[in-house]
Amino acid sequence: MLYTQCTFAIALPDWQRALFEQDLADVGFEAFCETETDQGPVSLAYIQTSLFRREAMEQVVAAYPGVTLLSAEDCPDDNWNQTWEQDHPEFTIDLPNGQVLIQSHCAFGAGYHETTSMLIQALIQHHTPHTILDNGCGTGILGIVAAKLGAQHITMVDIDDKSVSCALENCQRNNLPPSSYSIQLGSTPPEGKYDLILSNIHKNVLIAQMPLYARLLNPDGQVWLSGFYASDVPDLLTAAQAAGMHQITMHQSGDWCMLQLTINTNKI
Repeated sequence: MLYTQCTFAIALPDWQRALFEQDLADVGFEAFCETETDQGPVSLAYIQTSLFRREAMEQVVAAYPGVTLLSAEDCPDDNWNQTWEQDHPEFTIDLPNGQVLIQSHCAFGAGYHETTSMLIQALIQHHTPHTILDNGCGTGILGIVAAKLGAQHITMVDIDDKSVSCALENCQRNNLPPSSYSIQLGSTPPEGKYDLILSNIHKNVLIAQMPLYARLLNPDGQVWLSGFYASDVPDLLTAAQAAGMHQITMHQSGDWCMLQLTINTNKI
């Protein structure tokens, strides 16, 4: 499979860089990393060549005055994946009862990002429920952490086939019993009832799927959302209230936020 590599010079604060990468992801880019050149550090972004639309990419760049497109060129699949893995080695998470090892490949969620780490800390601090849905699982990191902390079954879902493969590999790497998890490719979770729903994805997707989360949640369950900024919280809470849920608490790390919601006042 061929991928197109776009190289950027970026002079943005971290929070704007994250927004820029999210906007690129919205037009199909799958992976991002940084590397050094003779001219200094540059940022690389990768997209399947068949999905690459230069005009859409240039519209994103035009919205960020601190970004300059240096090049856009095709490259073999093995080249971009090798570059990604060199810059993102295996990640280790220390839990009270052991360690979790994650290799991200090109999938989101190795534990580096504030949104992922907030959800991990919440899992460590709370009693782990029996059944968990990890919607947009990426590397599988949240589901694997939950399983290691005692969850009985994790259902993981992602829209990207590479993420599904990566999550499966990481489950095997961490010796999870096959009966303790299922991993599915798709844009929406399977029907069922869950004690906890985790979703660390784009704000617009969270808003669109809020009624689905409420329907899939057990009466005493919670929904934990992340992947958005403080300025997005009012829109998310409006959607939650329309779906019959309300806020329990909010956590913030840097510019990123996490919401814990429920359909009643019980705690898990």
